[in-house]
Amino acid sequence: MLAFNLSSPEDLIQGLAHRMKRRRIESGLTQRELATKSNVSYGSLRLFEASGKISLESLVKLAFALQAEAEFEHLFPSRPPQTIDDVVDRPLKQRVRRR
Repeated sequence: MLAFNLSSPEDLIQGLAHRMKRRRIESGLTQRELATKSNVSYGSLRLFEASGKISLESLVKLAFALQAEAEFEHLFPSRPPQTIDDVVDRPLKQRVRRR
C-alpha cells in the first residue's frame, strides 16, 4: 500500500478525486458512461472530479463501477499492539466513556 504525505483533509480529498478520474480515463469511460454505470448522477460525478465533493454512498458506487471497492478494506485497519496488555485476549470495547 502506498504511503501518503498529505498535509490536510482537502489534499486527501483532491488526491482521491484525481485518482478516481485517472481510473475512469484508464477504463475508457466518459463521465456520462461512468455516471450511468454507477447509478450516480452526472452532476455529482462532475462535481466530485472538479471539487472532491461527493456523498459516501456515491463514492462507494463509483468505486464498485471502477472495480476499486476492495480498497475500502484498507481505510481503518486495526492498530498494531503497543503493549503486552494489548495482545492479551480481552473483549473489544463497544464504546468509550468520557469521565
